[in-house]
Amino acid sequence: MSGGPGWTGATGRPTRIVLARHGQTPLSVDRRYSGQGDPELTDLGVFQAERTAGRLASIPHLAAVVSSPLGRCLGTAERAAEAAGVPLVVEDDLIETDFGRWEGLTFREAAEQDPELHARWLGDVSVPPPGGESFAAVRARVERGLRRIVEDRPGGVVAVVSHVTPIKLVIQAGLGVGDELLFRLHLDLASVSDVRFYPDGPTSVHLVNDTSHLD
Repeated sequence: MSGGPGWTGATGRPTRIVLARHGQTPLSVDRRYSGQGDPELTDLGVFQAERTAGRLASIPHLAAVVSSPLGRCLGTAERAAEAAGVPLVVEDDLIETDFGRWEGLTFREAAEQDPELHARWLGDVSVPPPGGESFAAVRARVERGLRRIVEDRPGGVVAVVSHVTPIKLVIQAGLGVGDELLFRLHLDLASVSDVRFYPDGPTSVHLVNDTSHLD
């Protein structure tokens, strides 16, 4: 069965990956770098998680829910998997960036603490935060995790609950664009995006940063 848009030449049934960002935490309220620490969701975050889980569970033909190992994602993923009656898979490669010594700092605080390094980090994906992980390193592991999802569920529909950087990297892979996307694309908390990977190579992005389920 052909499922690809004609102008791409894609054939076959794509693996559809529906990506959801976790809900609000105290660090996101203050716009602080929140990486591999694991703050709990706020009351609003719990509401967002419930709404997002309901949306994911209602996706037709959903085969599995894949989650970052952090609790702020697992809450949404567990609700969605249970409601849909599908397996929950924890994928360590979809964890957020390790921000090192910038964890918990605001943009301004990190820039004041390490002005030269912070400026370089904003323009070069190979530069890691102090004691942390570069975006290039994150991309390598996210692509590894993405390959596993596509290989395990070829032609299937998979919901992924993750974080802003891994979701941006999956969208980047779907669009086939440069690293500028990481610094220019905005993704809201609890937003949903939809990227499809065809067996013969083409990709397509069908949705980015949708929050209509939160209304």
